Amino acid sequence: MKGYLGLFLLCGLALAQQPEPYKDPSLPPHERALDLLGRMYLDEKIAQMWQPIPDEVRVDGKLDPNEAREVVALRGAGSFLSLSGDDTVALQEIARKETRLGIPLLFGIDAIHGHAFFPGGTVFPMPLALSTSWNPELIQETAMLTARELRASGVHWNFAPILDVARDPRFGRVVEGFGEDPYLTAVLGQAAIRGYQTPQDGLWVMATAKHFTGYSETVGGRDYSPADISERTLQEVFLPPFKAAVGAKVSSVMTSFNEIGGVPMTANQALIRDYLKAVYGFGGIVVSDYASVRMLQDTQFVAQDLREAARLALAAGVDVEMTSEAYINNLAALVRDGVVPEEWIDQAVLRILTAKFALGLFEDPYRGYDLSQIPDPAGAELALRAARQAIVLLENDGTLPVSPEGQIAVIGPLADSHQDQLGGWTGEQPRNSVVTYLDGIRAMAPAGVRVEFARGSDVLGEVDEIARAVKLASESDLAVLVVGESANMSSEPNSRSEIDLPGIQPELVRQVIATGTPTVVVVQSGRPLVFGDEVKGAAAVLWTAFSGQQGGTALAEILLGQVNPSAKLTMTFPRALGQIPLRYWHHPQKNWDHETYGQRGQRYIDLEDEPAYPFGYGLSYTTFKYSGIEVEVLPPDRVRVSFNVTNSGTRSGNEIAQVYLVDELGSHTPWSQKLVRFARMDLEPGETRPVSFDLGIDDLAAWNGMERVLEPGSFQVMVGSSSTDTPLKRRFSVSTTR
Repeated sequence: MKGYLGLFLLCGLALAQQPEPYKDPSLPPHERALDLLGRMYLDEKIAQMWQPIPDEVRVDGKLDPNEAREVVALRGAGSFLSLSGDDTVALQEIARKETRLGIPLLFGIDAIHGHAFFPGGTVFPMPLALSTSWNPELIQETAMLTARELRASGVHWNFAPILDVARDPRFGRVVEGFGEDPYLTAVLGQAAIRGYQTPQDGLWVMATAKHFTGYSETVGGRDYSPADISERTLQEVFLPPFKAAVGAKVSSVMTSFNEIGGVPMTANQALIRDYLKAVYGFGGIVVSDYASVRMLQDTQFVAQDLREAARLALAAGVDVEMTSEAYINNLAALVRDGVVPEEWIDQAVLRILTAKFALGLFEDPYRGYDLSQIPDPAGAELALRAARQAIVLLENDGTLPVSPEGQIAVIGPLADSHQDQLGGWTGEQPRNSVVTYLDGIRAMAPAGVRVEFARGSDVLGEVDEIARAVKLASESDLAVLVVGESANMSSEPNSRSEIDLPGIQPELVRQVIATGTPTVVVVQSGRPLVFGDEVKGAAAVLWTAFSGQQGGTALAEILLGQVNPSAKLTMTFPRALGQIPLRYWHHPQKNWDHETYGQRGQRYIDLEDEPAYPFGYGLSYTTFKYSGIEVEVLPPDRVRVSFNVTNSGTRSGNEIAQVYLVDELGSHTPWSQKLVRFARMDLEPGETRPVSFDLGIDDLAAWNGMERVLEPGSFQVMVGSSSTDTPLKRRFSVSTTR
């Protein structure tokens, strides 16, 4: 008997030495999360669903130990918004050592174009500017570098990419996304997701597809406003980028501020729980936007109080509440009162814990933390490559590229404004980390060429120095005039009712051009602008949606011909405000032929119908020729499109070939055309590149009121350099419904 007792004691000791399953790194993250979830009290679970802001743990801008312990050790916050650097280490210490289960914290931030809120972090062009590169590989590279800098500063969760399809340039947040086309947005969004989430030395950050959904379609372009969207438009335009993001295994999705059909998105069970999660199969974290759970009560008036707001958001499928406190103050009582099932909370917390295990935070929440790696050693070079591909040449009378002599006048309120050049969602950055347009031109001007600067005006017209600028331009051999919007005129929540050049800048442009000095106008803005007549007579016009920290070098290289511009627009530029909404992808419209309405095809009595610059448009210093289109229907469900692109000019250059599809007949009015493929290619003079794409059912199908189906009928493929320049066209037919 004594021997048996000893055996029992030894077995008990061995069992006691075995770690709890959630502490075993050899087990899958989901299995570990399930075990830990079973050990948690209800209040501990709910606390994981709360994401406070820095002010909750700071006093006079500095981390306060007492406040930090109150929020982390006593209330049990699961994540934090907008914290990076040493504060993350201090808070992580409290979470790991002063809480019952030692669950590490998640730190999230909006690093939408580099780690731009961190002083000295790499700042890339804004997403709208990056989108004009039409380069998924470049965007993936910028996301990977951003992820390295985020982990080096203690951040694990990035609230990017923005997948809002932008069809109204008045909306301030168009600069945060990838333009007006759902297919291009999906492709570039997937590239960003891969970049953020690809492990590098075992480290990665969670990406967030936002804002789900229809946010950019708000009435009048006003931020935080309702969106009136048909089911078809939702399915064809706004949902596809999120479906693509789920396909790319995005870790989280953020709800949007808007309502659709009277239902705020943060309370939209039909779209979040029943569609995003059930139909698309999204298994990651759904996070509310900033205080959008509270907005259900105090802004959108669908909840009587925060208790009801918490119930609505949780029922919809929102797992994490950003900043407001409806969840942490009300969910426990809602469970005890039988109003919401604890199962909903368990589902949410399981997703949160699984993410923390997958990120490796339980083993070492500080792994990769090294502020000396910010900026990343490769940051400046990659920012320069990005900027070169993010400046669009809109007009050129042959002046560019230029071989300057004598004196260059650099003029304009944005020519030497380093902070404005970076765009929104950017903290104060060191002056020496940014090459402004003036810096770049001065550094690269040929020997013997003088570069002089005059501001001309400020952005809003409160300072008038036009006379000095005109004098300088008249004394110079070339004028480079940099105008547009300051950084704070776009991004959240900066919508505009007028989208022209602000202040007295139009007059500055007119008077400088009137000197007769060849003038290159560079427009920097967070949206398409209506230039009006002020740029008429300019030797060249370029546009960028904020070019980042190396924009000055990139611009100088383009002006001097060291870089051939290749960027192409991803939003349509209207001729006048009254044309909005104006996008290339629309329903066909009747062209009345009546003398009252002027020329055939003109839909306004006072304006040409065409845009100023169409989607996909952008000039080069060389020319390209398209030829040899072939379309082959390959059973059972593919269509192969092949063609050739030739550099027919005298300079090496990069062309972005675009393939559009027209459904010529449908049970519902078909779209006028839609982008289905594109290819970016470098070509030497005289070089021809064969291009081939396979289209599938998803490309050909359309929403018929109930589902996406491929209906029998005729289609037309159009290939070319923009949505309005498609010299290659070929028809084909589909005979069966699928």
